[in-house]
Amino acid sequence: MYEDVQLYIDGEWKAGAAARTLDVINPATEAVIGKVAQAETADLDAAVAAAQAGFETWKRMNAYERANLMRRAANLLRERADAIARTMTLEQGKPLAEAKGEAMSAADLIDWFADEGRRAYGRMIPSRIPGSYQLVIKEPVGPVAAFSPWNFPINQVVRKLSAALAAGCSIIVKAPEETPAAPAALIRAFADAGVPRGVINLVYGVPADISGYLVPHPAIRKISFTGSTPVGKHLAQLAGAHMKKATMELGGHGPVLVCDDADLDTAAAQLGAFKLRNAGQVCTSPTRFLVQRAVFAPFVEKLVAAMSKVRVGDGLSEGVTMGPLANARRLRAMQSLVDDALSNGGTLRLGGKRIGERGYFFEPTVLTDVPQRARIMSEEPFGPVAVVNAFDTLDEMIDEANRLPYGLCAFAYTRSAKQAHRIAAEVETGMLTINQIAIAFPEVPFGGVKDSGYGSEGGAEAIDPYLNLKYVSQLDI
Repeated sequence: MYEDVQLYIDGEWKAGAAARTLDVINPATEAVIGKVAQAETADLDAAVAAAQAGFETWKRMNAYERANLMRRAANLLRERADAIARTMTLEQGKPLAEAKGEAMSAADLIDWFADEGRRAYGRMIPSRIPGSYQLVIKEPVGPVAAFSPWNFPINQVVRKLSAALAAGCSIIVKAPEETPAAPAALIRAFADAGVPRGVINLVYGVPADISGYLVPHPAIRKISFTGSTPVGKHLAQLAGAHMKKATMELGGHGPVLVCDDADLDTAAAQLGAFKLRNAGQVCTSPTRFLVQRAVFAPFVEKLVAAMSKVRVGDGLSEGVTMGPLANARRLRAMQSLVDDALSNGGTLRLGGKRIGERGYFFEPTVLTDVPQRARIMSEEPFGPVAVVNAFDTLDEMIDEANRLPYGLCAFAYTRSAKQAHRIAAEVETGMLTINQIAIAFPEVPFGGVKDSGYGSEGGAEAIDPYLNLKYVSQLDI
């Protein structure tokens, strides 16, 4: 049920110029389930040329026509969600319900951006010069290069794709080789909806080669990247050298502040479930749990109980609530971080090791009393591992939350309005939820600060980086 994946360039699905391919592996079985085409320089040249021609067509369509095509693609995505979800689970590992939820939420994102594109207009400024008018016009910036990771193979692409299309830009998507079929299904929905050829192009291949070619290319006018902070910094530097707009959604190390007046049952249940979503391979996943000492012991007990309820297995199996890690690299990284934390004096409360000998399964893991010198206190684990440490005061908790250079998201639980206001004011983060998990809705900003990047991939702010402002002043004569 898994078809080999091709490139999509200038309205056609095709093999790479050299017909080279990469294996696609099912992380639950470690079996090769298919192939994905690998783009060569000739393919990238063709994609750039197509994007340039597509831009000339797409920017001339009015916002209502663009929105109608986008809505048609969203409806196709909903109709195909069951089949797409199965494909995504085969190549990425997440449970079937999570995969279908991702496809359905992607359709909602498309709809929202389609409507927002109809409202991306400028303004008139009263002129101080008699007989003249002053306009601010918003124009699409041009062809876009977008780079997305494997953890959310549709939703990481759809934010970039939808914002670009809503603004009137064409796009080249460099999607992940580990999970190529799901983003291909997304692009197919747009193609079948009638988006003109060249407007959307899809490539796979060696990431450094593709980014190194597309980012400095004079035809590309906007970059959007989701991935690690080191790679993001490199691409941002490359984009800056060529004066190109960039949106960077990078890594995080989500702190959770649990105050001594918190509703512990709610906090543990919500955080335990969110920690294990997509096997913890989520940039907004809670990682450092900073708990006031008075409630430390009962909170740890409740969190362990919540995370113990998960059923780990093949995402296609009924009742499974957590699938495997995406690849062998993540498995090795988890074990290394856990072993390092324990060797530095941390305490293992749950899990801590691989499950079985086939498939990239790792136990839901809870560590406590982990010192700052342990690597996991500074390195994003990107897996099903929670670190819980005790603190005496809110001052100490805020200091620890702000200690790292990351600032993507944070979480807090308290019944005190005063403490909630202080946390909101003082924690350095792009997103903060208090007494709930409320991140990544289409209508709200999505992005970080500090080393977690800049720009938004959600909310009304997400379209602005895909638009140029033009000031026009004319005197009637």
